[in-house]
Amino acid sequence: MTIGFRIIRQIWSSGLLIAGGTFLAGTASAEVIPALQSDMVEYRIAHGLPGRPTGISETNWNSLLQSGSELQARLESLRAHGDPAGNPVPAHLLADAGALWRNVLWLFRYEEVLAPGDVERIERALEEGRARADELAAGTAGWTVRKGRLLRGFVSAIDGSCQPYGLIVPEKYDPAKPMRLDVVLHGSTAPRGGAALRICHRFLAVNQPPVEEHDFIELYPLGRVENGYRWAGETDILEAIDAVCRQYTINRNQIVLRGFSMGASGTWHVGLKHPDRFAALGPYCGYVDTYRFSASPNPRFVRVANLPPQQAAGLHLNDAVDYAANAGIVPVVAAMGELDPGYVNHIYMADAFAAEGLQLVNLIAPGTAHQIHKETQAEQLRLIAAHVASCTIEPPRTLRFVTWSLKYARCYWIELRALSRQYERAEIAAGFGRDGVVRVTDLKNIEQFALDLSRMKEPLTGIEVLGQQVLIPRQERVLLLGRDGKGWRCLNSEDGAITHTKQPGLQGPIDDAFTRSFLCVRGTGNPWHPEVAEWAEASLRRFAWEWARYMGGDLPVKKDTEVTPLDLRTRHLVLFGDPGSNLWIRKALPALPVKWTPKTIELGNRRVSAENHAPVLICASPLEGAEGHYIVVNSGHTFHEAEFSTLNYLLYPRLGDWALVETRPGSTAWKPRDADFPEHILDTGYFDEFWRL
Repeated sequence: MTIGFRIIRQIWSSGLLIAGGTFLAGTASAEVIPALQSDMVEYRIAHGLPGRPTGISETNWNSLLQSGSELQARLESLRAHGDPAGNPVPAHLLADAGALWRNVLWLFRYEEVLAPGDVERIERALEEGRARADELAAGTAGWTVRKGRLLRGFVSAIDGSCQPYGLIVPEKYDPAKPMRLDVVLHGSTAPRGGAALRICHRFLAVNQPPVEEHDFIELYPLGRVENGYRWAGETDILEAIDAVCRQYTINRNQIVLRGFSMGASGTWHVGLKHPDRFAALGPYCGYVDTYRFSASPNPRFVRVANLPPQQAAGLHLNDAVDYAANAGIVPVVAAMGELDPGYVNHIYMADAFAAEGLQLVNLIAPGTAHQIHKETQAEQLRLIAAHVASCTIEPPRTLRFVTWSLKYARCYWIELRALSRQYERAEIAAGFGRDGVVRVTDLKNIEQFALDLSRMKEPLTGIEVLGQQVLIPRQERVLLLGRDGKGWRCLNSEDGAITHTKQPGLQGPIDDAFTRSFLCVRGTGNPWHPEVAEWAEASLRRFAWEWARYMGGDLPVKKDTEVTPLDLRTRHLVLFGDPGSNLWIRKALPALPVKWTPKTIELGNRRVSAENHAPVLICASPLEGAEGHYIVVNSGHTFHEAEFSTLNYLLYPRLGDWALVETRPGSTAWKPRDADFPEHILDTGYFDEFWRL
């Protein structure tokens, strides 16, 4: 064994993570993946991979591991001890260096076949990492003022991992003057271990041609590689934007979102669901509808059709076509190749625009298949620039906002607070008149909404909802309105607000819990039944593998006895085990929407034996001190390896808010990449708006 292996073993056995903007040691991630306590070869073999990728000799492989582990050791020393003078190194600067090592480490862990140029990419990333470590040790960070292509990183609030992003900073950038920011989303790539390294290499490669000079900075998020910019990939975009806005002088009223292929799908998806975050959208060749896209005549595609009700409902979280009305808020300039096999996708969106009374601007690149046509893209950028130039700092006076879930509930000065039913179309139309009166002219599937007066530039003098005048008891920053049998009223001074209900950010489904900061909690007590305990442990192993392999960060895990009040206040708790083994399941059980005893489980319309069954669910946490957070029981993502490893449009929710699982023998022997998981889903669905069956 080389010294490189020993250093990797030593560092990763400490469970090094980055969380809350600071490097933290002593977490229990090493317990989730025990193979991290052994050397890299053992780790790979334990997860069904060859000891090293094909395409490289053992000598060269060990040499790269040696260099990588030395860089990791230097970064850990900087984290623990600061620079030579003992000054702490800022976490965001450590992340700039740590993101380089993260990309290399994921190739070391998960790549099976080295691509041409991979060795050069590894060496270049390590070289830049060492240079940055040298600067940090000297108390400097010269890369932060570079112009041109640059790779940087941030600490993700989701799992504490270093996530990289690319930048192109124009020579004309002046920190004293706010500049426009264009967020550019990359296309689909095979989710292999070296994917992040390959995507990011163009921001590190030497001897590149000079970049084209623009009047804006370009940001290229990684998006956690290959998920259609959904779930943690969506959060990655928003976190990367915030990171750039902290490090550079950005005009937040001039942020543009655009992308090609999968990046265009991400542009449709994120841009239309967060229409108040962007000045314009520029999708270039992207799909918008899962059902119809999956029916494309591509031999690799998996047809999505005749889904169970809970899965069909979940598509409303993914499909951008359902949010076409929001293009009335954020302008869209689309582009598509004339010969692109996916041309029909923009026709679908054009039809959706027309149904909303809007017209899609769609530039057609003549004689072009699925690729960017330079002249067409130049025209797209010209039209986008015209939209950006007309942006003002004032929010629009009139809004018509559509959503299908409280996950996407806010637009400028309006926030939906309660729906009649999730996954059905909700719509609000309102205007803020020059006379100071807000007039709401349309409401569908909405029980409560709020007006944020701080986003209005003039005093509010009145509110009318569907022609009814609403009494304002007193002026507050946010006014909450709801309805009863007599009509609409202001709830600020009354005990009329809906409580313990699905709310923005607390509406499910299970997969939503992994888009913000979460912590997996393993039970250490005595389980009620061995087979269920083994299944829960295997579920945690599966989640740990899939999260690390496909979401690019180590799963944050603690024992139930190690959870702190800070964890309760700041993170969703993902609890594995049963009320006997996991003390947090036991504490929450009286208020959970399931009846669970050592003998039986009652969930949905079923009553089953607890000896070989378990509930899987998400709900608002009933634990004291955990307000505003989820509890998840016995589940990671509800889509798994088969979906992660193939086609990103397959990453839609499979289980809704809850499921009843029959455990099967074989949990102890199950290991990552095994085809069949030892369980059978008996029933699944959604809770109602009050987290009830």
